[in-house]
Amino acid sequence: MIVDLILFISMLGFTAYAIFSHRLLNAAVSLGLGSALLAIIFFRLQAPFAAGFELSVGAGLISLLFIMAISLARKESD
Repeated sequence: MIVDLILFISMLGFTAYAIFSHRLLNAAVSLGLGSALLAIIFFRLQAPFAAGFELSVGAGLISLLFIMAISLARKESD
């Protein structure tokens, strides 16, 4: 029970940091970490398929696309 509470509060913290961060790269990484924590919560709730999907798509693919788009946009503005 206490582990679930710690995971949930950490996930909310990373998500809030992603919302209020002024640096886009930090926000994208924080969003990926929050999504990875959500996948751990899904796994602890005995939903392994939802956890795997969230980990691969939410934490992996979407975060990677955000980071690549940020880096490409910075190269074009130089």
